[in-house]
Amino acid sequence: MPEKFELINARGVRDFLPEESISRQKVIEALRRIFEKYGYSPLETPAIERFDVLSAKFAGGSEIVKEIFRMKDQGGRDLALKYDLTVPMCKVVGINPNITKPFKRYQIQPVWRDGPVKLGRYREFWQCDVDIVGTKSMLADAEVLAIANEVFSTLGLDFVIKVNSRKLLNGVLDYAGINKNKMDAILSIDKLGKFGVKTVRNELETKGFGKKQIENIMKVLKTRGKNRELLERIGKIIRSEEGKEGVKELKELLEYCELMGFEIQIDISLARGLEYYTGPVYEVYLKKSKVKSAVMGGGRYDRMIGMFIGRGEYPATGISFGLEPIFEALKERKKEKVKTVTQVLVIPIQTLRESLKIAKKLRDLGIKTEIDLLGRGISNNLSYANSLGIPYVIFIGKQELAKKKVKLRDMKSGKEKMLKLEEIPQNIQ
Repeated sequence: MPEKFELINARGVRDFLPEESISRQKVIEALRRIFEKYGYSPLETPAIERFDVLSAKFAGGSEIVKEIFRMKDQGGRDLALKYDLTVPMCKVVGINPNITKPFKRYQIQPVWRDGPVKLGRYREFWQCDVDIVGTKSMLADAEVLAIANEVFSTLGLDFVIKVNSRKLLNGVLDYAGINKNKMDAILSIDKLGKFGVKTVRNELETKGFGKKQIENIMKVLKTRGKNRELLERIGKIIRSEEGKEGVKELKELLEYCELMGFEIQIDISLARGLEYYTGPVYEVYLKKSKVKSAVMGGGRYDRMIGMFIGRGEYPATGISFGLEPIFEALKERKKEKVKTVTQVLVIPIQTLRESLKIAKKLRDLGIKTEIDLLGRGISNNLSYANSLGIPYVIFIGKQELAKKKVKLRDMKSGKEKMLKLEEIPQNIQ
């Protein structure tokens, strides 16, 4: 007797039935069109990478290593499932150093993280990245943000693009007298928007930072004002060259975004947890949505690729769309789901051989066509079409064949027309 087991999915992964897969594919295709409109080309990388590549200290950092799915192959080699698309892309550029610059790529593939499961967050999920490699210009950062703006506008979501700079944050920490363990402080600062001042203070104290250092951090983070006003005020507080360079870059980025016709919001507490960021960082949040986590994140990472290939800076910037939280947000609209891609169901009435040939001709015309495979009667076929929301059916009987026509029925209106095959495309929506 076979061993009994519970037929359920592993925690944090899901199946997608056709009606959900159809809506997901529509979103992905919309994003793909926008990316290619800006001149980005597709890239694919393997699900499995070498563990030492994904766990490198200049890649995701210690926080993300905790969530890596690790494995060994039969040869004992240490492997892992990729946790994002940025590190594998850097590997690709490292393997192909002569690739034409700027290298503009998008990538839409699943990734895996062994982390907590909650609304909009799973252990297997799709990421969607857009990156530019080979330029330090803030124009590149503005362009990826323009893409983000167009994506969320096209999807009809109410959103805000938040932007900061790691250079500016390092300048804040220099002002506070923090010269060591800056990443520990940055990880705590990043929690300010989600958990508030008290939580961040307590965490910084727990990590061993002094009261005066924490007070200085909070003094700067309390600075308020509209984008330009805020940057002017911050620029007068921080003293280090790196911090001032961060302010300068954000001013330039802000100007480019305005020229390209969209708004960003400077948020000096935004840090993003990954260690590889070196300049501007960005996140998108949805307004009036149950999805509270960022639906897009990214930033400039000018050192990671250089680390892979054993040289200095190798400029790059990019964004990653969280497709899963985006899909969750779109579900809130409660629109009627599409259950099938089929446009036309062919119903043979004792004309199977002829109907098979006609179904092929309809497909040759570019019409997504099904034909009855079960030999059902007319009423059962109509019930099948209704249950899936197939918009049209075509009846093919002896009378239709004699007239060299078919009978097209609109399933919503119930209206029927006798048409030649070549007339079908202009009569279906």
